[in-house]
Amino acid sequence: MTMQTVSLNRSFGGTQGVYKHASSATGTEMTFSVYVPPHPDGAKLPVVWYLSGLTCTHANVTEKGDFRAACAELGLIFVAPDTSPRGADVPGDADNAYDFGLGAGFYVDATQEPYARNYRMWTYVTEELPELVAAQFPIDGSRQSILGHSMGGHGALTIALRHPDRYRAGSAFAPIVAPSQVPWGIKALGGYLGDDKAAWRKHDAVSLIEDGARFSEFLVDYGDADNFLTEQLRPELLQRACETAGIPLTLRRQPGYDHSYYFISTFMADHLRWHATRLKV
Repeated sequence: MTMQTVSLNRSFGGTQGVYKHASSATGTEMTFSVYVPPHPDGAKLPVVWYLSGLTCTHANVTEKGDFRAACAELGLIFVAPDTSPRGADVPGDADNAYDFGLGAGFYVDATQEPYARNYRMWTYVTEELPELVAAQFPIDGSRQSILGHSMGGHGALTIALRHPDRYRAGSAFAPIVAPSQVPWGIKALGGYLGDDKAAWRKHDAVSLIEDGARFSEFLVDYGDADNFLTEQLRPELLQRACETAGIPLTLRRQPGYDHSYYFISTFMADHLRWHATRLKV
């Protein structure tokens, strides 16, 4: 697989790059960003995968996430993919809704038309992009972790639960923990996967835990001023599921914080240090 460099900038002694490539998973051109911290020649570094939320691209966290200083200090590679396929021929939402279609892939492989051909974000972020990144960057594949925000928090939790041997740590900012039970998730899972609720459970963190999936531990932050907290995020459902299953969960309520990157950037370095400890940096 080949990729094209869109931009490359020096930052905190490392390099922040933006790249694009032709994706076989989505049938489109995909863009992603990678920060590589300063490191000795020949060294292999741990990698943190970051999944973004609704309406976002790779650029939101790359430009507003404030992760580079911590990654440079801790020696972490930071990878941020896009949230959906894009292109003139890619179906979006007829009403241009922010919560379905373009910018809202929900990290699933769609089975319903007209989305099944392009909306294969599960395969993209768990198989194709990791293979490409591993071939192009100095990654230690035995030291990986994953985090995300909102829809991306949903993706991070479900991917960690379904690949517990791949990721040493999993965390999230304001995740959608039970998409089968909230409007955002019901719309997305129904639109991409159809009416089969059994298929939904494989992309629902609370359902996965109820069905026996396990992970070493989670860190989750949310703001108590988040407008989406009570209707869409429902962190108490994750807390209840983890308590029942015996999964260690650090669930932190951050007073006065909302759903924005002001919130994410405030606690990003804290999350990265938590990941680094578990990646044994």
